[in-house]
Amino acid sequence: MNAPIIWILIPFLMGILIFLFLPERHSPLAGGTFATILAIVALVFPIDVALLLGSISLKISSSIQFFGRSFVLNTADGPLLAVIYGLAALWFFGTHASGTANRFVSIGLMIVSLLTASIAVEPFLFAAVLIEIAAMLTIPLLVPPYQKPGKGVVRFLIYQTLAMPFILFSGWMLAGVEASPGDLGATTQAGAMLGMGFAFLFGVFPLYNWIPMLMEESSPYVTGFLLWALPTFTAIFALGFLDQYTWIRNTPQLISTIQLAGVMMVASGGFFAAVQRHIGRIMGYTAIAEVGLVIIAMSLPSSELVSITFMLLIPRGLELAVWALALSILKRRVYSLRFSELQGIARSHPLAAAALILAHLSMTGFPLLAGFPSRIALWQELAGQSLLISFWAFLGLLGLLIAAIRTLAVFVMAKEQVPWQINEDWPQVIMLGIGIIGLFVLGMFPQILHPFIRNLPALFEHLGQ
Repeated sequence: MNAPIIWILIPFLMGILIFLFLPERHSPLAGGTFATILAIVALVFPIDVALLLGSISLKISSSIQFFGRSFVLNTADGPLLAVIYGLAALWFFGTHASGTANRFVSIGLMIVSLLTASIAVEPFLFAAVLIEIAAMLTIPLLVPPYQKPGKGVVRFLIYQTLAMPFILFSGWMLAGVEASPGDLGATTQAGAMLGMGFAFLFGVFPLYNWIPMLMEESSPYVTGFLLWALPTFTAIFALGFLDQYTWIRNTPQLISTIQLAGVMMVASGGFFAAVQRHIGRIMGYTAIAEVGLVIIAMSLPSSELVSITFMLLIPRGLELAVWALALSILKRRVYSLRFSELQGIARSHPLAAAALILAHLSMTGFPLLAGFPSRIALWQELAGQSLLISFWAFLGLLGLLIAAIRTLAVFVMAKEQVPWQINEDWPQVIMLGIGIIGLFVLGMFPQILHPFIRNLPALFEHLGQ
C-alpha cells in the first residue's frame, strides 16, 4: 500500500461516497470516524518502514506516480498527517452540533485530501494548482443552493485564483535565478512575483478584505474551516519555498519584507477587531492577526523556525473549531451576530458564550490557554532580534484582547431578572466541553505536542540547520 493512496486518494473517494450515498445526518459520524482512523494509522504505522506483525510483514511505501507527477509522503510526514486528520475529525464531529448542512463533511474530506496532496506533490510548485482546486471546492459550502454569491465569496475566489499564476511564473523564474544567482534583476523580479503570489494566498494587508465579508455572508462554521485549512497548508507550502531556495533565506531585504507583512497583519487585525461590533467580523480579524504571527515566525533566522511555526498552527485548528462552533450555535438563536442582538446571550447559552470567549482569549495568547506557549516561544525569539516588531505585534494582540473584553461585556449585559439556563443540546454540550478542555490541556501541558513537533523539522532539508 502507498502512503499517498491512504491519505490522499482514499479520503477523496470517501468524500465522494459520503456525498452520493450517505444521508446528511449520518455524515458527521462517518467522516469524523474515518478521519480519526487515518490520524491513528499515521501515528502508529511509520511510512516506508517495514513492520513485522506475527508472520506478516507490513510496509507503507512512500511514493506513487500519477500523471507524470510524484506524490511523496515520507516517515517525517507521519506526525503531520496525524495532526491534519485529527483536527479534521474534530471539525467533522462538530458538524451536527453546529447545524451545518450542504454536505460539509463530504466536501471537507475532499478538500483536506487535496491539500494533503499539495504537500506531497513533486515538483512542489504544483501545490499552487492543488490549493486552487481546493479553494474552488469550498464554493458550494460557502454559497447556499440557488443563492447569488456575495462580495466576500467573489473576492476570495478572485484572490486565490490570482495567486496561482504568480507562484507558477515565479517558479519558472527561480529556476533561472539558481542558474545565474548573480543576476540581481532576475532575483528581484522572482522575489516580487513570489511575494505577490503568497500575499494573495495568505491574505496579506490589504488583500484580506474578503475574510470579514465572508464571516457576515456565509456559515461561521464553514468559514472557520476555510480559515483553518487554507492558511495552514499555505504556510507549509511557503516553508517548502524557504527550504528549497537558499537565496531567499539569505536575502535580508526579502526577510524584512516578510516580517513587515506579518507585523502589518497582526497590528491591523488587532486594531480592526477592537473596533468591530459584529462578532463574526471579530473572528475574521483575529484569524488574520494569527496568520500574521505565523508569517513572522517563518521569517525568524533561528533553528527553531519550523518548531515555532507549527506550535502556532496546531492549536490554531482547535481554537478556530471551538470559536466557529460556538458562533454557529449563537447564530441559530439570534437574527444577526451584531452586539445589539447578542446582549445577555450568556444567560441563555452560557456554554457557547464561555467557549467563544475562551477561544478568543487563547488566540490572544492568554495564560493557561492553548495559544499561550507558542506566543511565549515566538516572543523569546523576537526579543533578541527586533524590539520594534515585538512592540507592534504586542499592540495587535492587545487589540484582540480589547475585542474579547468588549464581547464578554456584551454577553453578560442583561437585566437581573433574566434567569440563567442551558439551552444547548447534548451534542453541543459534548463538543463544546471537549473543545474547552482541549484549550486548557494544550495551554497547561504544551509538552503533549512535543511528539508531533519533534520530528517536523525533518520535513525540510535546510531550514533550522
